[in-house]
Amino acid sequence: MARPVSTGSTSGTTALSRREQRRLQHQDLSRGQLLDAAEEVFGRKGFHEATLKEVAELAEFSVGSVYSFFDNKDDLFRQIFVRRGDEFMPGLRDALRPVGTPLDQLHRLVDFEVGFFRRHPRFGRLYLRYSSATTLSADREIDAAIAANYAESMRLQADLFARGQADGTFRPGDPEVLARVFSGVISSYQALDPAVVDDRAGDERLPLADLHDLVERAFVA
Repeated sequence: MARPVSTGSTSGTTALSRREQRRLQHQDLSRGQLLDAAEEVFGRKGFHEATLKEVAELAEFSVGSVYSFFDNKDDLFRQIFVRRGDEFMPGLRDALRPVGTPLDQLHRLVDFEVGFFRRHPRFGRLYLRYSSATTLSADREIDAAIAANYAESMRLQADLFARGQADGTFRPGDPEVLARVFSGVISSYQALDPAVVDDRAGDERLPLADLHDLVERAFVA
């Protein structure tokens, strides 16, 4: 029986797939560069004062290129929070995994939340400048994106306090209130952390070890 003649379609498909993969990788890189630039510009000037032209110039793109990735300025702003939220939430869940005592988990949580903003100071400045649980509005898409992650964060932290209360580690009180108080302490620290607001790594106004001590004194029974 004669052997079938190869048409080369498999290799052609493979080559096309590789070209498509390279194209998608290039798109991801370009999109990431624009988001990095947007974090810096929005964080420095605020949403209303910043322009797409400034973002494009910082990323070394044309303004038209920005529109090939984002619908408009609002969409670009929202996607900053979506991207970092997609990174933050898995890390938060990992910090709160049931390994070690509830107090161990609380200290991991402190390290993770402070460390995340230190690794992404431009986003940290933007987040601290823009987001507040008391001013979020369900009518705005950006607020809805932030609020969903904030609600899950508070739930996970409240669960931690409830576990710690059950074994006698943490002080009594409504776990949701304790979660909000803890979040407020961390936010206050981050708002004055030179590594976030001034890019001065290692120049702590309050050493991280002291923050750990403060948190432990505040919440341990």
